[in-house]
Amino acid sequence: MATAEPQACRSGSVHDTRPRIAVERVSRSFQSSTGEVVALADVDLTIPDGQFCCLVGPSGCGKTTLLRILAGLARPSSGRAVVRHDDPRRLAHSVVFQDYSVFPWKTVRQNVELPIRARGVSKREAAAAGREWLRRVGLVGFEDSWPAQLSGGMRQRVAIARAFACDPEMLLMDEPLAALDAQMRLLLQEQLLALSQEEAKTVVFVTHSIEEAILLGDRIVVMGARPGRVIADIEIPFPRPRSPAQVRKEELFGELHEYIWSLVRGQVEDQLRLDKATS
Repeated sequence: MATAEPQACRSGSVHDTRPRIAVERVSRSFQSSTGEVVALADVDLTIPDGQFCCLVGPSGCGKTTLLRILAGLARPSSGRAVVRHDDPRRLAHSVVFQDYSVFPWKTVRQNVELPIRARGVSKREAAAAGREWLRRVGLVGFEDSWPAQLSGGMRQRVAIARAFACDPEMLLMDEPLAALDAQMRLLLQEQLLALSQEEAKTVVFVTHSIEEAILLGDRIVVMGARPGRVIADIEIPFPRPRSPAQVRKEELFGELHEYIWSLVRGQVEDQLRLDKATS
């Protein structure tokens, strides 16, 4: 399980140079009906404060497993993952999943206000903050709607607004746009990019889309086929603030996409050959 550094070990400096996340030789295995499965093997990863880090790789390479370890939802079999937590009054992290994780018995407004109220602010302040976050994700006019009355894209916007509204020190996002149609995915990419640039939070973002990772990320970590491990660590050269339209026009965008795809494709082909040999 990811651990938070104790308060006594934290620096009082305003500009803390320690990483937000330090993953040290983390491995994770579990038992399946066919025997032991090694999901992660000796993963080392350091993520500084304020970075938008995307994890890409073939299916089954351990991206979600690593995210769950960072969220404290799973324990590593060996190694350790340390998540820096500076302010005990704030959440260390908030998680957005692929499956529209909103509370169906609460309205849109109530979903977004819930984590704000949990921070101990007044009902009036929570209502004002909730309205502002719904405005920022384009849901003005839907405050009193129920999740069942919304499209999938709108429910995911509620989940994203709620994640940002609780003001966590870090956001963990597990393929949050994967289940959306193409047009809604493009729209939410733009909104998520804008929010991440305005808030400057540390984000760990799992995606299968190389294009999405280049558009959103400051850095892309490519993971190899099972057992999951880091095979490439790529800094994205496009400065912030930036827009998806601008990035797509850059010649380097196509070059980056081709290079990263060559890495992922090689891993997929290796996994297919291994599966065929062992079947």
